[in-house]
Amino acid sequence: MTYPISRFPVPDLKSLPADIRARIDEVQEKAGFIPNVFLTLAHRPDEFRAFFAYHDALMLRGGNLSKGEREMIVVATSAANQCLYCVVAHGALVRIYEKQPLLADQIAVNYLKADLSPRQRAILAFAMKVCERSGEVGDDDYEALRAHGLDDEDIWDIAGITAFFGMSNRIANAISMRPNDEFFLMGRVPRE
Repeated sequence: MTYPISRFPVPDLKSLPADIRARIDEVQEKAGFIPNVFLTLAHRPDEFRAFFAYHDALMLRGGNLSKGEREMIVVATSAANQCLYCVVAHGALVRIYEKQPLLADQIAVNYLKADLSPRQRAILAFAMKVCERSGEVGDDDYEALRAHGLDDEDIWDIAGITAFFGMSNRIANAISMRPNDEFFLMGRVPRE
């Protein structure tokens, strides 16, 4: 049985504006498939552009957070927000970037029990506080992160990633965005 990837219409690729089509083609070339988030968000081209511009500004910028740590934030907070799409898709990236096939599942279920470094645990503790109780963030939270070599720009990144994916999680849940089957197996078996 084939399940729909969204409650909303998915546009035909040929009908998309050239810039969006080019972005999708680029992702397909790199990944070998088109992640459903690109197809579902293409339903609203202006929002697609804004979404991916902010996504890239947060996830591709420099700083002291690794790609894997950025993806760990997405997995932990998306699990708290019950977003199947983001847990599965970004979990695949955690497995790939960290070269640890079990880590994403551990983080998604309970990051406090995951095989994390103290620094990574501090990052996720802050992200979860921003996700669940942002009104309680204070100086002690900043000091805890600074003790692990993170600066104020890194702390902004953690908060920004958490907040952005909080929005993303809510859209994905509201439209019933389905993760691609390919994501489930990616990074599960370490390459030799």
